[in-house]
Amino acid sequence: MEERNEMIFGIRAVIEAIEAGKDIDKVLIKRDLGGDLAKELFSALKQVECPVQRVPMEKLNRITRKNHQGVIAFISSITYQKVEDVVPMLFDEGKSPLLVMLDGITDVRNFGAIARTCNCAAVDAIIIPQRNSVTANADAIKTSAGALHTLPVCRESNLLETIKYLKESGFHVVAATEKGDYDYDKADYKDPLCIIMGAEDKGIPYEHLALCDEWVKIPILGNIESLNVSVAAGVLIYEAVKQRRQ
Repeated sequence: MEERNEMIFGIRAVIEAIEAGKDIDKVLIKRDLGGDLAKELFSALKQVECPVQRVPMEKLNRITRKNHQGVIAFISSITYQKVEDVVPMLFDEGKSPLLVMLDGITDVRNFGAIARTCNCAAVDAIIIPQRNSVTANADAIKTSAGALHTLPVCRESNLLETIKYLKESGFHVVAATEKGDYDYDKADYKDPLCIIMGAEDKGIPYEHLALCDEWVKIPILGNIESLNVSVAAGVLIYEAVKQRRQ
């Protein structure tokens, strides 16, 4: 089921939306789309960071019966930000920032639930990747109880470089992983911090884990192998809140 964000269709309309600076969640393009106007569209898409999916014409026709010309774009319900803009601002405000990075999470309801927890815990921003990730669509916003309207969401094209930037900026980076060296409450959450949560099936990619300062795990005492990622995020986020309040 497609998200219920504002939808625009037609090659020229999508080009104009990009040129107008609209935040776009994703663009669906017919697999064999060609022609001069299509070249203009591809040129415009290179100037912005938004996911592009090549899909069969049948999928586009299922979304709308109107003359989409092989192109449909979904306008984001929020304005995405950049980590490089948010972090200096947080330090200027005298904060010891607390960030949460969602690395490969694709379920919008989990995203919304995590955003709601982040808002309650005064997390300063959420970071998501540009590709293979959730977006702040209508379902996510509803699940977040509106938190995504106020919580900064940074969408980044390269999480590896983002992690490096955070470490260079003085952040302590903690990864939640079943490969954790020790339980989550043994880690240090007091300094400028980024907590990384991975997808429930794949976890955090090793190249990202390799950059993290600590790998932590949540003890599983029953016979189910893991917690839901939104619950796990809540456990780590509130451990950070507890340590920071002390």
